[in-house]
Amino acid sequence: MSLYFIKKIYLLFCITFASVKSVSFNSFYKGTTKKGTTNKDTTKLDNNSADFTREYESLISKTHIKYPVILQDHRQQSLEYIEKYSDKKRRELINIHQKGKKYFPKIAEVLKRYQLPQELKVLIALESGFNGNAVSKAGAVGYWQIMDGVAKEYGLQIVKAKDTAAIRLKKKDDRKSLSKSTICAAKYLRDRRSDFNNDLLLMVASYNGGIGTVWKAIKKYGKPDADFWDIKKYLPAETRNYVMNFITLNVIFENYEKFAKNQLVFTPALANNQLNNTT
Repeated sequence: MSLYFIKKIYLLFCITFASVKSVSFNSFYKGTTKKGTTNKDTTKLDNNSADFTREYESLISKTHIKYPVILQDHRQQSLEYIEKYSDKKRRELINIHQKGKKYFPKIAEVLKRYQLPQELKVLIALESGFNGNAVSKAGAVGYWQIMDGVAKEYGLQIVKAKDTAAIRLKKKDDRKSLSKSTICAAKYLRDRRSDFNNDLLLMVASYNGGIGTVWKAIKKYGKPDADFWDIKKYLPAETRNYVMNFITLNVIFENYEKFAKNQLVFTPALANNQLNNTT
């Protein structure tokens, strides 16, 4: 049995035991739901009820894991994914962090210039793994995996492998330039900001699936002010996972010192024990 499932079984036992003892969970959290209503008294919850599920997820989120301020909403909906991903892709995350030391500072400058959140810098790792020569099956090219249409829209020079004249003249595809492609990506994301009312996760979803894919999902949901969590089930699996991976990278890097030492604990009871042992 994997360490992940052992943790989950332990956590479920802790919650069930606390429920039997009629311990009030209200002291653990003072938050509100998305609509602004106060959480119900969990001492009266049935273990199979929707309210119990919400409180269970809320308890999971109360670990000693720091979230970037801009990603703190819906922590309980991402924490389990982060735990699974970070356990399975540990070596990959460490490699990204190491490579990022070279690339992230340069990208951060461009994001700042276009008044974009710094969290977006990890997209380059998801897109190409910092490989300027990367070419996808769909034809996306370069560090930021920019398609021909987007490249033309934002004024990048495109050079095809079959364009012998351009190659002879030593023309280069701008998508393979870190500086030029990063500026293009920043401009694209800046424009999506206005399309999606500054919703960071919808901006990220559109970078992967395209603006049309996100609008289609919003239309299916039926409300124009929908956020990523509202429309998640209507998005393609690739786009859903892309956004969750974006969240994961940012949370892991926010807690990287603990992650690198294998001290990042996702189970609240274990996290409390660890904290007590270090204070």
